[in-house]
Amino acid sequence: MEELRRLIRNVPDFPHKGIQFKDITTLVKDGKAFAKVIDLFDQRYRDKRVDIIVGVESRGFIFGGALAYKWGVGFVPVRKPGKLPAEKIREEYELEYGTDALEIHTDAIQPGQRVLIIDDLLATGGTLAATARLVERLGGTVVGIAFLIELAFLNGREKIKQYDCYSIVQYHAEEEK
Repeated sequence: MEELRRLIRNVPDFPHKGIQFKDITTLVKDGKAFAKVIDLFDQRYRDKRVDIIVGVESRGFIFGGALAYKWGVGFVPVRKPGKLPAEKIREEYELEYGTDALEIHTDAIQPGQRVLIIDDLLATGGTLAATARLVERLGGTVVGIAFLIELAFLNGREKIKQYDCYSIVQYHAEEEK
């Protein structure tokens, strides 16, 4: 995975001082690297009988949409409040300083559907845990949660440890200094 790691640009102090932002635009513009990521997600989950893929706003749409196309399954966006036009449910989650929320259309997941959740990055786990709760509130079964990047030093996996989790590139605390 070192080749993929090299294509992820580190942007210091974005969006706030002290944050080392992991920019995936440098990876997805490389067609072979982008295909490699989709192939890795495919290899991990192709035998899980996934009915639908849920992508988390907004970079989860990139990977989730491509994998849904490859498999010929549907794609469902989970969005920040105020972005979805039809009837929806909302799930709030804790941030370091306050709360945020995500929404999904009420008709997006049918009871019993097997769902793969995809995002670009796992940090503290709040976003992905909230997404899993939304899927389950609609009666879906989360068969896995996949993400390109894991900031392992933030222990986000703890919030989603009951699910099959998969990351391609991991960063550890000593790399962030």
